[in-house]
Amino acid sequence: MSFASLGLSTSIVKAVSELGYSEPTPIQQKAIPKVLLGRDLIASAQTGTGKTASFVLPILERLNNDNTLRGKRIQALILTPTRELAVQIEASIANYSKYMNLSSMAMYGGVDAEAQKQALIYGVDILVATPGRLLDMAHQRALHFDELKMLVLDEADRMLDMGFIDDINKILERLPEQRQNLLFSATISSDVQGLAKRTINDPIEISLSHSTKKPNIEQWLVTVDKDKKSALLSYLIQENNWQQALIFIETKHGAAKLVSQLEKRGIKAECIHGGRTQEVRESILSEFKTGKITFLVATGIAARGIDIGELARVINYDLPAQADEYIHRIGRTGRAGAAGEAISFVSKDNFRELCAIESRLGHILVRKEFDAFPIKKVVPISKLNFVPKHRVNK
Repeated sequence: MSFASLGLSTSIVKAVSELGYSEPTPIQQKAIPKVLLGRDLIASAQTGTGKTASFVLPILERLNNDNTLRGKRIQALILTPTRELAVQIEASIANYSKYMNLSSMAMYGGVDAEAQKQALIYGVDILVATPGRLLDMAHQRALHFDELKMLVLDEADRMLDMGFIDDINKILERLPEQRQNLLFSATISSDVQGLAKRTINDPIEISLSHSTKKPNIEQWLVTVDKDKKSALLSYLIQENNWQQALIFIETKHGAAKLVSQLEKRGIKAECIHGGRTQEVRESILSEFKTGKITFLVATGIAARGIDIGELARVINYDLPAQADEYIHRIGRTGRAGAAGEAISFVSKDNFRELCAIESRLGHILVRKEFDAFPIKKVVPISKLNFVPKHRVNK
């Protein structure tokens, strides 16, 4: 199947062809024709399956006309949880629309709002925004929604996890009732279902989460005492001659500390977290993608939606509190059919999180041991049916 056969115009097909896209992915094959028909859509698919193009391409097709856009107006709004993802989506829009007369911009917090206000003065066809900054701009009357035709809620589950539900509801109240709604999410939780019920009208539902080919990711863990984790990480990097890794950690203080510890052992690394400016974060991510930075320590802001290409491995230096977050993290590797590796460091106080993750996966993770790091506090054998004591029915 070709992109042209989905109903996309020559200008779009030419642009995606030049980007090396030869044929649409399963989610694109199913979603694009439905969006072109003007239907509301709820789509669930794993990370790395091409979700962004599945809504951006038909939006471009539907907006490809000679309508004159008034000042401070937008035709399509894409809501997304993080600044990094907003920038990435807008870059994709620019690439896909290079042969079209459509404008786009990314709008997010953490940077001066004045430049974004100026960019909105003459109107923007497609706006990619984080909820908080969008509301700020609306309150300041820097943009109006009366000409909005299409709304996309991207990474809906993540936006709800990050506490954006109130902002999203306030935004929805401002939008015209007559619009096309598209919701994309890696998982469809009860909260996402509730949001969809309030937002989507008579939707077509597409779910590829369990039907697409599983990513080729080798997953394993190593049990380690908490005070030995940085030494273990350095050991694994040097002994295995690893050339690249995205390392997840829970706190921004821990991220900065780990970078310093690695540097003392001769390993150059960088970190991104919510405490760094947007400009710095974008620069570091860009250098990581191009290989100038080989080891990147990141808090949860980088767990979702960041396309790093053929990333060799992900390391969970700290296990996430939620099992779904583990899935999203390791989804940064093994993308588009490439092989990947996911390693987790597990200490005794991570046992509950480990059991939840393995129950979510449906199998026990392989454990590896290293003689140089004998463990003092032994991590018990995992139980797929583990239930915390406070949750046992009495």
